[in-house]
Amino acid sequence: MSPSAPPPGEPAPADGSLPAEALAENSPLSLYLHVPFCATRCGYCDFNTYTAAELGSAPGASQQAYLDAVRAELDLAVRVLGPRPVRTVFFGGGTPTLLPSAELVGLLDAVRDRFPLAADIEITTEANPESVDADYLAALAEGGFNRLSLGMQSSVGHVLAVLDRRHTPGRAAQAVGWAREAGFGSISLDLIYGSPGESADDWSASLHAALALEPDHLSAYSLIVEPGTRLAARIKRGELPPTDDDVQADYYLMADRAASDAGLSWYEVSNWARPGWECRHNLAYWRSHDWWGIGPGAHSHVGGTRWWNLRHPARYTARLAGLQSPAEAREVLDLEDRRVERVLLELRLVEGLDLTVLTPSERARVPAMVESGLAIVGDGQLRLEQRGRLLADWVIRNLLQ
Repeated sequence: MSPSAPPPGEPAPADGSLPAEALAENSPLSLYLHVPFCATRCGYCDFNTYTAAELGSAPGASQQAYLDAVRAELDLAVRVLGPRPVRTVFFGGGTPTLLPSAELVGLLDAVRDRFPLAADIEITTEANPESVDADYLAALAEGGFNRLSLGMQSSVGHVLAVLDRRHTPGRAAQAVGWAREAGFGSISLDLIYGSPGESADDWSASLHAALALEPDHLSAYSLIVEPGTRLAARIKRGELPPTDDDVQADYYLMADRAASDAGLSWYEVSNWARPGWECRHNLAYWRSHDWWGIGPGAHSHVGGTRWWNLRHPARYTARLAGLQSPAEAREVLDLEDRRVERVLLELRLVEGLDLTVLTPSERARVPAMVESGLAIVGDGQLRLEQRGRLLADWVIRNLLQ
């Protein structure tokens, strides 16, 4: 299968240059490094990732070619932006921890060589439980990584099997123990709920297993069956039951209650954290700060201009080898686009949306939302109630109609 298609856009400059007004905003800067490699493709995944079999021996698709290209794109980023301080760095994928630890630390060193890092910088890598061990995590912590985002997904064997996850139910607990021993300052766990055949008892078991590990941060996402995935095909053939929106809503409420009981507070619709341990990198996205996405298919945003890279690793590396930007296309958002985007993103956050962002007609719809228990208004902010979080997409769509 192919990863989901990028949005349409206009041609991006070959030299990677940005409009002067975008550079003038000088918002806080984050870097995202996309590692597109996976050992296997999970049945629900439509991310821009590739297994060794999918890449084959395509020129420019090797790990070494990728590593060289990432450094070249970092060079491009510092030429375009200048040596702006970086507040957060996030390695995602794919499975970043399929790279040898020395290579992953080497990429972080490449960032350090080009950009000044904030004194309190948050440096995260995603990892699958089966892709790390004690020595690997110790090497990352020694190299400067201070936050681990672990793809636990479930603690129940048959649910992991439906998702095509390779780790055994107890592996995540081992990985958390190794990360703590290594000195990681923050540990986050990712869970997925509403998988075909997952019972309420299954989901409760996963929640309690995750929270028993006392993570600093928990993400819980409802399973979305993307067209073209192996999971979608299995459901279409009748091998698995379809997902159920009502069940997923019940499971969200279970997650919210369990996280709260464990001392974690929601700060974004699908994310909970101990006070002060929110993911600052993801907050940069939701608050429309600047970020440069490095790697095949990575998306970037600087001052209202966003662009996205060529998706296939071979095409990405070839473009950079030719001393050109790997951007496939870009879009320059106008003021109305940016206003609407603020509504889409900020209303998902616990602090909510400043009412002055809304038009008069949009503000006129707020009282009905408050009356129906979807939202509250206070201190000039519109905030979602728990029921509103369950229906966040519907609330936003109706607010902007």
